[in-house]
Amino acid sequence: MSVVLVKNIGLLVSGEVAGPLIEGDSLVIADGLIQEVGTGLAAPAGATVIDAAGAAVTPGLMDSHCHVVLGDWSPRQQIQNYLESSLHGGVTTSISAGEVHLPGRPKDPLGAKCLAILAAKSWAAVRPGGMKVLGGAVILEKGLTEADFDEMAAAGVKVVGEVGLGSVKDPDEAAEMAGWAKARGMVVMMHTGGTSIPGSSVVGAADILKVRPSVASHLNGGPTAVSKQEAREIIEKSDAAIEIVQCGNLRRAVEVAEMVSQRGEWDRVILGNDAPSGTGVVTLGILRNMALLAGLGSVPPEITVAMASGNTAALYGLNRGVIAPGKEADLVFMDAPMGSPGGDLLEALAQGDTPGVSLVMVDGQVVAGKSRNTPPAMRQAKVVE
Repeated sequence: MSVVLVKNIGLLVSGEVAGPLIEGDSLVIADGLIQEVGTGLAAPAGATVIDAAGAAVTPGLMDSHCHVVLGDWSPRQQIQNYLESSLHGGVTTSISAGEVHLPGRPKDPLGAKCLAILAAKSWAAVRPGGMKVLGGAVILEKGLTEADFDEMAAAGVKVVGEVGLGSVKDPDEAAEMAGWAKARGMVVMMHTGGTSIPGSSVVGAADILKVRPSVASHLNGGPTAVSKQEAREIIEKSDAAIEIVQCGNLRRAVEVAEMVSQRGEWDRVILGNDAPSGTGVVTLGILRNMALLAGLGSVPPEITVAMASGNTAALYGLNRGVIAPGKEADLVFMDAPMGSPGGDLLEALAQGDTPGVSLVMVDGQVVAGKSRNTPPAMRQAKVVE
């Protein structure tokens, strides 16, 4: 049995909105799962020991909106290993919003179904740099049938990519397919705002309310946002998760965060990048989202951690994203960056600073040490035994 003790934790941030901070300074991990959370825990015989050095430990962050294709390569930006690079920004799970950038992407129903199944199976078998990818998000194309959704669900497809990026544009037609998907346990994303790639469509509040997706994708724009009034209507009249992305309208991101805060609905918000895209690849995008919402969006910094981890995990039914016994030990060790006026992770986020990452774990295994992308952390975690 593989056992790890993490000691000298300065802040334990749970990833849960209901109880965002945990009393304790140590963790025991066994066979990739968190076994115990407490204070002064001792190292079991033969355990690997990690000294957090007073830094914060959070759940691994999740990018709720990533346009992966196949493998760690972006044909949109002609970039390789961007997912592995995002791991250095604390992202241990990325979720496909649809493999729409695949060169020659098939747009007939059979091709769309086959691509979703291929991508889902491929991503289930590969982890770039250690990152987990929930891939194979089917794009809705005219001609898909309820039997196709049976076949896709049986083959492991768990997500409908952004409604509005395929040939299905009519809200009534999209609503029917979304219903088929939801009945089979799939999470349904829906593009929100102005057009992005060629072939996409403008989607406003009326469309969201008609289709009733699981997620109002990039409510702050991908990259063009709906109006503030329409954003409010979606928040108030739908039960969709509210996604805020880095490659969107940052003014609207702050306004959406303030609306959600006024309603006390922090558990509805998830954070993504919406990259690779025309905006590029933002390897620190999730950390920057957290700093934006904590610094300008009236969101407590510990809650931004939950938005970037536990909220997304709950939506997608993943056994991670929260620091608790029985959860997968995907963890990030981070702190205020050197030179920040903030004294710890939470104070730095409240200042709007991007934190420094010193160690990343996936399933209890160290997959990255000192980040090559973040500023250096004030306190550096390290493996000591």
